[in-house]
Amino acid sequence: MADPKSWPDMAIDIYDKLTGRGAEITYAFEDMEISIPSGTGDDVTHAKWKINGAIKISSRDTSKGS
Repeated sequence: MADPKSWPDMAIDIYDKLTGRGAEITYAFEDMEISIPSGTGDDVTHAKWKINGAIKISSRDTSKGS
């Protein structure tokens, strides 16, 4: 993959490199707020989501057997 141009691209690149190596990626959030738009355009409203905690993403190589 070429140099990542965004946070999602970088996350995908890291996950792709770690997949199959028994890797675990942990994302931790403290009082993170996300504004989710109700649609597109100039007059949309936003819902605020608050994330406080951790998200763990694990991978394992299933091609090598149990």
